[in-house]
Amino acid sequence: MDKSRQNSKKIYVGPAGWSYPDWRGTFYPAKANQRIDQLVFIAQYFNFVEINSSYYHPPSTDAAQTWCSRVAGNKDFRFTAKLWQKFILERSTYTNKDIESVQKAFDILFDAGLLGAILIQFPQSFQNKLDERSWLFRILTIFKMYPLVVELRHASWNVAQTFDLLKEMDAGFVNIDQPVVGKGIGFTEIATSPTGYFRFHGRNKEMWFNENAGRDDRYNYTYTKSELQTFLKAVKTADAQSETVYVVFNNHFKGQAVRNAFEFMYLLKNEKLDLPDSLIKTYPDLIEIRKSINPEQLELF
Repeated sequence: MDKSRQNSKKIYVGPAGWSYPDWRGTFYPAKANQRIDQLVFIAQYFNFVEINSSYYHPPSTDAAQTWCSRVAGNKDFRFTAKLWQKFILERSTYTNKDIESVQKAFDILFDAGLLGAILIQFPQSFQNKLDERSWLFRILTIFKMYPLVVELRHASWNVAQTFDLLKEMDAGFVNIDQPVVGKGIGFTEIATSPTGYFRFHGRNKEMWFNENAGRDDRYNYTYTKSELQTFLKAVKTADAQSETVYVVFNNHFKGQAVRNAFEFMYLLKNEKLDLPDSLIKTYPDLIEIRKSINPEQLELF
């Protein structure tokens, strides 16, 4: 199978995941009798989404095939997908069968021209030590047939040796914005492969490592226009160095990820956008970046 790069000299912007209950009525329409295919809805407004579910279990081939068909209306659409956590948190237990299970779904997306990258996401506890460096090298080798990007959250990885390794393995370094707690890595502007990658987690520092906080609490943050402008400058720099750049907003609670993604797209394109009615109702100030529409046409949900 030919695994050659399928980059297109483009910046892709979108959210991390698409299945959140609190997005109904916030981003997705909320009519009780209206069934919405959420992935189809996403593809109407964005050219990219990051698959989160693949972190918890390998996607089935049926799921991968239906994902392809559901975004067919957007010919410019791409997915990226997280690598299964078994290769991240349970490092000694994977089998060849596990590798094959992951590859089957990824191959469907890749062969359809829809797979932008595989995201190898490590937690902050994964530090730059001999065993961890060896494991990183092993994973990069196992899945080298795909475009890979690596998220490293501990500051010990922010050194030239890390970037040299990723360049040697043709893997991208994921630039993240996260609450900097302890030895967490701060925001970076680094390119190590043809695939540039940015992930914005929010800056809810008080809740990031709070044992009593739920997932929603950790990602409850809205980026300001000033913060987005800083990111825009970094993304444009990466665009000049990379063939393709992916920009992911993971501050998903209450649709803040899609809100910030739209705002970032507006800054990037400098033109107003199509925005769903439900998002305007949730965040009325976004009317400033929405294409002109007759207010009487807005539906009441």
